[in-house]
Amino acid sequence: MTYFPKNLKSYPNMDSSLPLHIKINRLKNGYPSHRHDFLEFSYVIEGRGHETINGIPHPMIPGTFTFILPYQIHEIHTDPGQTLVLVNCMFSMSLLMEAGGQTELDRLLTEDEDLTSFVQLGGRDHERFCNHLHDMLDEYEGSERLRASMLRAKLTELLVLFDRKRRAGQLASAETANGSGKLNPTWRIIHYIQSHYQESLTLSDLAVKFSMSMSRISERIKEMTDLTFVQFLNDLRIRHACSLLVSTMMNITEIAYEVGYGSYKTFSRLFREQKGVVPTDYRKLRMQQAYAKAGQL
Repeated sequence: MTYFPKNLKSYPNMDSSLPLHIKINRLKNGYPSHRHDFLEFSYVIEGRGHETINGIPHPMIPGTFTFILPYQIHEIHTDPGQTLVLVNCMFSMSLLMEAGGQTELDRLLTEDEDLTSFVQLGGRDHERFCNHLHDMLDEYEGSERLRASMLRAKLTELLVLFDRKRRAGQLASAETANGSGKLNPTWRIIHYIQSHYQESLTLSDLAVKFSMSMSRISERIKEMTDLTFVQFLNDLRIRHACSLLVSTMMNITEIAYEVGYGSYKTFSRLFREQKGVVPTDYRKLRMQQAYAKAGQL
C-alpha cells in the first residue's frame, strides 16, 4: 500500500498582506510525516528528539535551527519522556521575493541539497537566536506601527544568520565544495514560476528558459509539487487573488489581470472551482470573519 504524507495547504494569515505565522509549539508525541508548499523554520528551545527531512534524519536539541523548503517531506519524533518546545514560523515565498527579480535570498531556495537544512547553535549564538525570536514573537502579537516591515526585517535577519552559520560549518567540514554549490534545476524551475506566475507563462516558455523538453519540465513539476504545471500555476494565482481580495479594495477584474488571467470570466470560473464560491462572495465572507474576530477582542 502506497503511503502519502499529509499535504498541508494553509496556515493562519496565509491570505493576508503579511503571509506569516509564528508561535511556540509543545510536542510530546512529535509530528507525523507531512509536506507543504510554503516555507517554514523551526528552533528548538527545550527538549530532545529528531527530525527526518526527505529521509535524512538530524537531531533536535536546544539550539537546533531547521529551514524547510516547499514540498520537502518531513516528520518530527520526540524522545521518550521529553517535550519538544519549538518556535515554528510559516511564511510565503513571496516575502523573500517581494522586491521583484532575483535577490541574494533567492539562494536559500535554489541551492542544491549539498547545503544542510539545519544548524546547531550553542553559547552566545543560542542566546542571540532566542532573544531574536522572542522579539519577533512580541512584534507578531503586537500592533505597533510598521509591524509588517519590522517582521520582514527580523525574518530576513534570522535567515541570513542561519545561512551564514550553515555555510561556515560546511566549509569547515568539507573544503571540496569550491565555494559555490551547484544549483538544482527543479528548484530553479519552481522558483521561476513562483516569480513569474503573474505573466503569460507556458511550458514552452520554461522549455526555452531552462533548455529542457516540455515533457521533462512537466515531470519535474509533478514530482516536486504533486500538481501539473497548469494546476500549479492556477494555485499560485488563486492564492495571490485571495490575498488581494482580503487586503485591498481592488475590483475583481483588476485582480484577475493582476494575478495573471486574461479575462474575468476565466478567473471567476477557476476561482470558484478551487474555493467553492465566486470572488465577490469570498471577499464578503472573509470580511465578515474579520469583523467577527475583531468584535471578540
